[in-house]
Amino acid sequence: MSVLAANPDVLRIGNCSGFYGDRLSAMREMLEGGQLDVLTGDYLAELTMLILGRDRMKDPSLGYAKTFVKQIEDCLGLALERNVQIVTNAGGLNPAGLAERLRKVAADLGLDAKIAHVEGDDLVARAGELGLGAPLTANAYLGAWGIVECLNAGADIVVTGRVTDASVIVGPAAAHFGWGRTDYDALAGAVVAGHVIECSTQATGGNYAFFTELPDLGRPGFPIAEIRRDGSSVITKHDGTGGAVTVDTVEAQLMYEIQGTRYAGPDVTSRLDSIALSADGPDRVLISGVVGEAPPAQLKVSLNTLGGFRNEMEFILTGLDIEAKAALAQRQLESWLAVKPAELDWTLARLDRPDADTEEQASALLRCVVRDPDPNKVGRAFSSVAVELALASYPGCSFTTMPGNGSPYGVYSPGFVDATEVPHIAVLPDGSRVDIAPATDTLPLAEVAEPELPEPLAATETRRAPLGAIALARSGDKGGNANIGVWVRTDAQWRWLAHTLTVDRVKELLPETASLTVTRHVLPNLRAVNFIIEGLLGQGVAYQARFDPQAKGLGEWLRSRHLDIPLELLP
Repeated sequence: MSVLAANPDVLRIGNCSGFYGDRLSAMREMLEGGQLDVLTGDYLAELTMLILGRDRMKDPSLGYAKTFVKQIEDCLGLALERNVQIVTNAGGLNPAGLAERLRKVAADLGLDAKIAHVEGDDLVARAGELGLGAPLTANAYLGAWGIVECLNAGADIVVTGRVTDASVIVGPAAAHFGWGRTDYDALAGAVVAGHVIECSTQATGGNYAFFTELPDLGRPGFPIAEIRRDGSSVITKHDGTGGAVTVDTVEAQLMYEIQGTRYAGPDVTSRLDSIALSADGPDRVLISGVVGEAPPAQLKVSLNTLGGFRNEMEFILTGLDIEAKAALAQRQLESWLAVKPAELDWTLARLDRPDADTEEQASALLRCVVRDPDPNKVGRAFSSVAVELALASYPGCSFTTMPGNGSPYGVYSPGFVDATEVPHIAVLPDGSRVDIAPATDTLPLAEVAEPELPEPLAATETRRAPLGAIALARSGDKGGNANIGVWVRTDAQWRWLAHTLTVDRVKELLPETASLTVTRHVLPNLRAVNFIIEGLLGQGVAYQARFDPQAKGLGEWLRSRHLDIPLELLP
């Protein structure tokens, strides 16, 4: 067993990145802000893999998060001095290349750092034989056991490619406590702790629905998980940092980008309906009771392809006859185009209001988005024609965009392959390679039956009010699907929410979802319901099917919609 910390019963893991582009100073802030045993960073999102794929097309030596290199140049000496191990997925499409770059950084700094990496997730060369098509990138989501091998071999830094977001937290915990492959409850507890802290300041008040309750959100601190031997954990942050850690800020991150009640991973399937949250003092929240099950036999694969080229022009429509103005612009542009692109989508955002006090408040926006495999069809041949309408169309015609060429866009899709088909290799600090076997104890992923709902509230006087008067929400993206998690604070509010916020009601409140498949999952322990909206985001974030391509604001839209809410539940 490799003990990473002085305390054999608690491992203190901080996170300093939730995406490629997060706060550059966070690594130093976390290392200087207080005691840590391990520092992790998540740099990979579905869109990031596409960005790194394009980097690698230009330069095969790239394909990793370059900002992480800058952080290590600044902080490696400090991390070694404080005996903090660093585990990150910043290796992206080229973990071996990043590891080699870090060795050079260490040598240039005159520091002796033991650097290891995990590889095997990159399946692009075998995509055809695995039935995955011909993508630009194809990366299987590996688990934590390669990280464990690297840490047990004494690594100061472990870089990985595409592992699950929580794996960079689970690996250190499993190494520290000596967990086995079938210690499912402990592993699931670490997965949940990892899911909470992997998106950085979203656990400490960022993107939090009731943000006005927080006294200091100027510069939220980054989260820390104090993981215990049984897999339970306390979520906290360094003293003196901004933001807050409360039951609700933790639950907000728990509800982010989840799917069903079973949260599947390569090492364990975590039961989200088993999670218990409780306050454990100021800026401390205990996560306990998490139940784990054997993982599925297949691994998820992130697939990105270049879908073609995209462009858009946006018209400003002001004052009266907005619908007629939009119809004229659309009719004119489509008839003036010499060659129509493969896709030509129009959206009209009615931001205008009658008798407005400002011109901006009197205006609506008409957006035309075009896509085509041929960049010429969506370039100046489209945008310049749109501008030609300026003096020939509706009164007040103007634009928010300038004419220009199209840009490439990506298409994301998930794939699945048997875990036995995916190599998982720990490359230790001395260069030796260790093959990591896939899980042998597996369990097919199955839906959980909806639990018994609480007793409905008795009929009582109501008031028309926004759902967000009592409910919190967090939304996000998974490929072309969006999720919205909604929860409340009291048992009485839960009795109302569980019976009121049904699939049909969500489709009524969010008309954009009316024609789509929407599924509801009930989580009574969290007084929460989670909705999966299939296809809302088209073919993923890079496709930009709607103006909020990652569904970040979807939950806030739902909270703003009005329902008849019992007076006794309202503040």
